[in-house]
Amino acid sequence: MWQMDYTVLARAAALLTAIPAHEAAHAFASDLLGDPTARSAGRLSLNPLRHLDPFGCLCLLAVGIGWAKPVPVDPRNFSRPRLDMALTAAAGPVSNLLMAWLALIGAKLAGWLLPAGQGSYLFYLFLLNLCLINISLAVFNLLPIPPFDGSRILAALLPGRAGAWMYRNGRWILLAVLALLFFGVLDRPLQFLTQTVLGYMDLCTRWIDLLLG
Repeated sequence: MWQMDYTVLARAAALLTAIPAHEAAHAFASDLLGDPTARSAGRLSLNPLRHLDPFGCLCLLAVGIGWAKPVPVDPRNFSRPRLDMALTAAAGPVSNLLMAWLALIGAKLAGWLLPAGQGSYLFYLFLLNLCLINISLAVFNLLPIPPFDGSRILAALLPGRAGAWMYRNGRWILLAVLALLFFGVLDRPLQFLTQTVLGYMDLCTRWIDLLLG
């Protein structure tokens, strides 16, 4: 009973940390590159209420895949529109991967150093869920499908016509991907990618286990 309640609480807290950080990273990058649109819309903030999409949050809690409200960006304000758009898009997943790595370090340190107790267990669960949710967000958002971040990164690499075709047909591509998700076709590929990223992060933090084990 307590373990179930702790898991739900830790996952919700991690969700309310990961999503705002992802969206604020987009806003910060676009502002840094010369576009004040996100700042003017109040999205340069870690306040979850400014970023959360209710249905996207429910999906993330239920199946590990979700989304937030898109950060408004006006590429006309960029000096290098295609490249700066790609950098703005990449800022979100990069922030998730960095946060996941730091959360995994924190979870391992907490597991070894904190005294046994409900508070320590909840903190450990929060850090572990923060790691897993951030990895899931990064993997899902790097899918090269409009309107996800991966499509904006891909558009900077594709010839102009190919990028335009992708965005022109983005709605149908997205519907096809959502159908594949609904029927579970993409479950294994996404789980494989998530577990692969987690495995590499575990290797990069193995020094903690060797030092404290």
